[in-house]
Amino acid sequence: MKNNSIISKEILLQSTCDAIKGLRVSNQIKNPVMFVTYIGAITTTIYLASEIFNGQLSWFNVQIALWLWFTVLFANFAEAIAESRGKAQAASLRRTQVEAHAIKIEEGKEIKAPSSKLKKGDVILCKAMELIPCDGEVIEGAATVDESAITGESAPVIRESGGDRSAVTAGTKVLSDTLKIRVTSDAGHSFLDKMISLIEGAKRQRTPNEIALHMVLSGLTIIFLLTTVAIKGFSYFSESQLEKTASTVITIPILVSLLVCLIPTTISALLSAVGIAGMDRLVQRNVIATSGRSVEAAGDIDLLIIDKTGTITIGNRMAKAFLPAPGYDERELAKISQLASLADETPEGRSIVILAKSLFGMRAESLNAVNSTSVPFSAKTRMSGLDFQGADGSIARSIRKGATSAIKEHVKSIGGSYPLELDQVITSIAKEGGTPLLVSENKAIIGVIHLKDIVKGGVKEKFKEMREMGIRTLMITGDNALTAAAIAAEAGVDDYIADATPEMKLDRIKKEQSLGRLVAMTGDGTNDAPALAQADVGVAMNTGTQASREAGNMVDLDSNPTKLIDIVKIGKQLLMTRGALTTFSIANDVAKYFAIIPAIFSHLHSINGDQSGPIAVLNIMHLASPQTAILSAVIVNALTIVALIPLALKGVKYRAASGNSILFDNIVIYGFGGIVAPFFAIKLVDLLLNAIL
Repeated sequence: MKNNSIISKEILLQSTCDAIKGLRVSNQIKNPVMFVTYIGAITTTIYLASEIFNGQLSWFNVQIALWLWFTVLFANFAEAIAESRGKAQAASLRRTQVEAHAIKIEEGKEIKAPSSKLKKGDVILCKAMELIPCDGEVIEGAATVDESAITGESAPVIRESGGDRSAVTAGTKVLSDTLKIRVTSDAGHSFLDKMISLIEGAKRQRTPNEIALHMVLSGLTIIFLLTTVAIKGFSYFSESQLEKTASTVITIPILVSLLVCLIPTTISALLSAVGIAGMDRLVQRNVIATSGRSVEAAGDIDLLIIDKTGTITIGNRMAKAFLPAPGYDERELAKISQLASLADETPEGRSIVILAKSLFGMRAESLNAVNSTSVPFSAKTRMSGLDFQGADGSIARSIRKGATSAIKEHVKSIGGSYPLELDQVITSIAKEGGTPLLVSENKAIIGVIHLKDIVKGGVKEKFKEMREMGIRTLMITGDNALTAAAIAAEAGVDDYIADATPEMKLDRIKKEQSLGRLVAMTGDGTNDAPALAQADVGVAMNTGTQASREAGNMVDLDSNPTKLIDIVKIGKQLLMTRGALTTFSIANDVAKYFAIIPAIFSHLHSINGDQSGPIAVLNIMHLASPQTAILSAVIVNALTIVALIPLALKGVKYRAASGNSILFDNIVIYGFGGIVAPFFAIKLVDLLLNAIL
């Protein structure tokens, strides 16, 4: 998926062929400005045909016609080269699609069936070293899966039922164990099929800003078209008043040249390429956008809603200290905590075992856990532990560790009490941004385990960068208010929501949008789906549920929530690139004006038959002749499109700055540069033409 090359030989060849195919009227009419150029090239070609028929062929007009056609071809080439890069990436994905057989379960029997015959709702089995033939949801089992065909990452991932990591994708391979999967898409409509279609640009639609810009450019084109028509009438009037003829200078090819040079052909030729390239840059980062609208919206985001765990913090809380209750010592608490964590395979549980070993040399294998039954952690009980059986089969000893509220309720339910002295300890941990876990033995609470959330390195700097761009950050967490406040302060977010529920996320997004703000958020669970669908930019994790992937308008194949920040940067880069090219395109028409207008009218207003006269003052570039001046402007106009294709594909260099600062740089660099650069280019081409001709 990742390909940093702007142009390869294969892409160049394919784009050239596509540019020629794009000369069809049905293709050209989609872009009003380039359609006018297209009609101008046809008109000039017809004019040449009449010259040939009358035996008066002008090589000057031949060159004008050729460069007008090159202008159209270069515009086609810009779009084709952007699309070809997407097609190349889509081709690599298509190669991962293979016809595979699946073990389908029907009425309790296992039946071998081809993947093309599977339907949504079917249940299949996938065993170790078998390809997963279709998109689905794991309904039973857990296994490691190789997703390198989709994500490009070689490290296997865990897929299991009953959680937010239950979605599997066609083309990936089961490396261990067996999965029972419910098919979630019909043949030909898998996630991979959708990715290929999106990358190829088949479903790309113009964004509202693109449509608005096209309307502005079309309006400018109409104005210049009327101006050009008026120039022909003005020339007739000047001829009658000055008793001179302009028929050899103000011809149809020259008027078409003037029109094409004055209308904003550069940005019109590159506009589609800029949008496609923006989506392509996302693809290079393993993010699939379902529309160009979402990429553009990312550039206008006002608020980033970010989950704490896995985004702001590393996600795996680590045990930091054992804090015993009155009447117990630290060693005793460490031993019981380690016992309670023997069956806990979570990173937090393993860190408790490691901390007990490092502090007191306790080894898990030396602990006496005979005649015990493990109590696994569940989201409902929010605790785990061990139950030891007595000689009569009853529970003789019960050890639990878990959330403070859960352990309190558990101890009270069996007749125990909670030592109020621990409130101060719990509050102190929460203020530090940690998570307290209570540990109990039978009816007594014997202490607190301090779990520390580790804030990711560089996160605070990223949020500061967002603030400089005018983007607020909002952290959402299920932690209590004290813990949330501490993490928010350490990470440098602007605001936070503690004890968050799915309904709270959705309500907050709606509230922000009602105030006219654009909101972006990430999610991976079914409970995130409503908020992802409501957000202007909803980035679903590829490891998440099918519901979340369908609700978002982007899918991150790497399932890295921090990538949301990179997505915003790509969106802003797209807007900056479009703005820069628009400014440059309109500005460089000024130089062409000073090249062509003096060339057209200098003959009418000349003195003694030479080129001196009132209009000659406008020939500030001192171009050699009207013919070379006009031809130079047309050539530079066409070559400018080619010269700016790499910028359109790669994008303007992004930097975090305010809108006013970016606008100032845009005007200075691309506005002033757009005026100055064509002056030098036209003069250089004029010198070359005079040296050759």
